[in-house]
Amino acid sequence: MKRLHVHNRVSDLDASIGFYSQVFNAEPSVRKDDYAKWVLDDPRMNFAISARGAKPGIEHLGIQVEDNDELHEVYERLSTSGQPVFEEGETTCCYAKSEKSWIADPDGVVWEVFRTDGENAIYGDSPELDRLVSANAADDACCTPSTPQGVC
Repeated sequence: MKRLHVHNRVSDLDASIGFYSQVFNAEPSVRKDDYAKWVLDDPRMNFAISARGAKPGIEHLGIQVEDNDELHEVYERLSTSGQPVFEEGETTCCYAKSEKSWIADPDGVVWEVFRTDGENAIYGDSPELDRLVSANAADDACCTPSTPQGVC
């Protein structure tokens, strides 16, 4: 079963953890010095925040899958969307081991599709996502990755 993923950049991690813990009525399932994540069943969502990178706001959206069949099903839809896909493959990202691909919608909003295979002690490296942003995307789109730093 798939789960919506939202990654939000924040300016004050502790204040944001307090706020989202109240909103979700739950404490984060992962908490680091620069990152927190809630894996929720109601609503079915993987919501992450980090105090890394550029200005606060939505960093990217995604679809988290549970197994390879779901991963390949969604990858197939990405490949027929008409937008370029960056297949990152196995990687370490946001303190997790994952397999993932990235795509940007026609307005430059970045999406990832991923399956998580376990935890990791480091945050991980950022992929080069600039090539995903469509030539049709608005230059001032809030979610267009001008630099890939902190994206995962």
